[in-house]
Amino acid sequence: MTDNTLTEIPGYKAGTWVLDASHSEVGFSVRHMMISKVRGTFAVAEATIVAPENPLDLTLDAKVDVASINTKDEGRDNHLRSADFFDAETYPNITFVSTGVRQQGGDFLVDGDLTIKDVTKNVTFTVEFGGFGTDPWGNYKAGATAKTVINREEFGLTWNAALETGGVLVGKDVTIELDLQGSIQA
Repeated sequence: MTDNTLTEIPGYKAGTWVLDASHSEVGFSVRHMMISKVRGTFAVAEATIVAPENPLDLTLDAKVDVASINTKDEGRDNHLRSADFFDAETYPNITFVSTGVRQQGGDFLVDGDLTIKDVTKNVTFTVEFGGFGTDPWGNYKAGATAKTVINREEFGLTWNAALETGGVLVGKDVTIELDLQGSIQA
């Protein structure tokens, strides 16, 4: 059930927020060989949050650079950039555009359109606010984490290999985790 009554967010300020890429990360994890997880990151190319007086009216527009993928294995990263997976040359960005914000119990949920390889699906991120504060240079900052799970095959990321022991090399479900910090523009 969605609760439309907003809980006050201490320190929240209306305005346009710009993501601080040096203090933010787009991470992901996926099952490998059905027995472990591979983790990786993407660089955020740009992100803007417009925060009106009511946080439930917030909008977010973000772009991730596909070629920046880093799983700590150059061969795997090159394979992920190839047409077998992301086809970074043809589809250089992953985008997310919010379509709504809601509060459910104590959680904030951000719904939006995630586009990978020109396939757009609605996803929901569960968001946890880290807080607000002023850095030593007078910049007002906000921090948050967000998480969702997608089925990679729904976005055209279908490459896989069967294992001798049964199962497949790469799992279908991908957990996306965002660690975000931004500052309000004066």
